[in-house]
Amino acid sequence: MSDVTLDARGRLTLPKDVRERHGYRYRVVELHDGIKLVPIADDPLEALREEFEGVEKSADELREEAREMALDEAGR
Repeated sequence: MSDVTLDARGRLTLPKDVRERHGYRYRVVELHDGIKLVPIADDPLEALREEFEGVEKSADELREEAREMALDEAGR
């Protein structure tokens, strides 16, 4: 972890090792207690393919499973 500071124009410079590890494009996500930088893949579609490469279920099955989990957590 490292500390970074905005310059007078509002720019943020990330350390070189962070840029090399995560890339140069980020989405800024506002949270209730701060912000989060989420790296954006050079090819988002290819990144999704790699992420779900070993998944055997269909999108409909995954959606229904997520719905059931959300209902269970909400206490039905």
